Order: sequence, then C-alpha cells, then structure tokens
Amino acid sequence: MNKTVPNIVNLKNKEIISMVTAYDYPSAKAASDAGIDIILVGDSLAQVVLGHDDTLSVTVDEMLHHVKAVTNAKPDSLVVADMPYMSYHVDIPETLKNAAKFIQIGKADAVKVEGGSKRKSTIESLINAEIPVMGHLGLTPQSINMMGGYKIQGKTLELAKKLFEDALLLQEIGCFSMVLEGVPSIVAESISEALDIPTIGIGAGKSTDGQVLVLHDILGMKSKEYIDAKFVKRFSEQYEDTVEALKTFKLEVQNREFPTEDHSYAMGSDLQDSLEEWKKEIKKILS
Repeated sequence: MNKTVPNIVNLKNKEIISMVTAYDYPSAKAASDAGIDIILVGDSLAQVVLGHDDTLSVTVDEMLHHVKAVTNAKPDSLVVADMPYMSYHVDIPETLKNAAKFIQIGKADAVKVEGGSKRKSTIESLINAEIPVMGHLGLTPQSINMMGGYKIQGKTLELAKKLFEDALLLQEIGCFSMVLEGVPSIVAESISEALDIPTIGIGAGKSTDGQVLVLHDILGMKSKEYIDAKFVKRFSEQYEDTVEALKTFKLEVQNREFPTEDHSYAMGSDLQDSLEEWKKEIKKILS
C-alpha cells in the first residue's frame, strides 16, 4: 500500500518509522521492496553523489533530477523532497514556485524545510498551497556557516528550550513530521514525547518516533578511509565488495576469460552455413 502523509502521522506511538535518504531509481526500488516508510531525496546528494564539500552547492534543478528518478520507481514509500539552500530563503512566490516543481514535475509527496521560527511564514505559505511539509531542527546542514561547522545543537538548557519551542511551533503551523538531527538524546526524547506528530532522528538517540540514515552509509558504499559520523552504522561493506568485483572484472578481461560463449551472440544457422563466403566478401570490401 502506498504510504501517504496521514499514514505517516498515524504511525505515531504505534510503529517506529523507517526513513532512508536515497537518490535514484534502483535505490528507491530497493527501499520500497524492503518496506521502508519514507524515502527522503536529501540535499546531501551534493556530497554523497556529486562530490561537493557541503550541501550548499546543490541546485533545485539537480535536486529535481534525482526526485524524478526516485518517483519513477513508483515506490510504496512516501517520497519527501529536500528543498535545497536558497530555494526557500527567498520571497514567498519564488519559494512556492520552487516547491511546486518537486510536487508537479518531481511527483514528490511532500517537501522538507530546515529551520524553526524564522521559517514560520515560509512553511505556512507552503501548507496553505496544499504542499505537506516535513520540518528539520537541530543540526541543520544548510546553516553550517552560521553554526561554524557540523556541531551538536541544544547542549545547554537555554538552547534545548529554543529547540523545544521551535518544535512546538512547527507542529502548530502544520508540519506533519520533523527531523531532529544532531541533538542530545534526552532533548530529542522530550520533544518527541511532547509532540503529536512523528519525530525522525539522526544522531538524536533511540527515543524518537523514527530513524533515518543515508542509503550509502547503511550499505557501506564509502571507503573505510572516510570517517563516518558517530551516528552512522554500516549494515554491509558494499564499497569493498564493489572494488573486489571490479578487480575481478579487469583481470578476466585482460586474460580474455570474459566474455565467454555464454555472454556472446551466435549467427543464425542459415548464415553459419555460409560463414566462409561471408568472410571472403568482407575481405573484398576491406581491400
């Protein structure tokens, strides 16, 4: 059954929500077949897929390209499109125009927006336009220049209180769920208990209503030389498996072990009988 926004909201206090950040057709198919509740097409594709140092460089058009790839898989999962940097840090008409692309062209079910009270009018305008919004509080990667890097948020009582207030505000103005990233576990737990909408944690402990990780991190698709964040757990070692498979491919190609007859096409039986004549014709053409 295709997941909808009301389905996700109704999972609160009933079932722990699973969310995976993925960026393409085969990943979306796999996530759907695995029964994942939500696929987030995250702006982290800037780093994971496009090789940028942060999320700030990815554009609406690049995001839209990947959103379309995910929705082309027709997953049962709810598909949420991340609104990238400077796609909603603009006036309301431009924000609505950008968000509408993800819904009308990308066929996403909802969008995700970072920030609390300073994004109040932005989020309200999106919801008034019938675009469901997932909030995002705590460590908001699009704000790293203001934060001075990827730093845990809400570590003091004063900052935790501000997170709590922002979470209540996002619920009040109509967000159907929110991501809590990089906050102390006790803070995430307190916010989750206070809200009627689901919270989805990443680096926020185990007491949120759901958890999200990037597919590439789950599968171990990065070299072990890359240092994972503390909250990441590898559930397989696909990078190493991929390197070994490519080494084997190269060796078999060099040794002419691949392709074999099983991977090659034969001529039709009528042509096979006149093969020698055919070869003579080819020689004439070449001469």
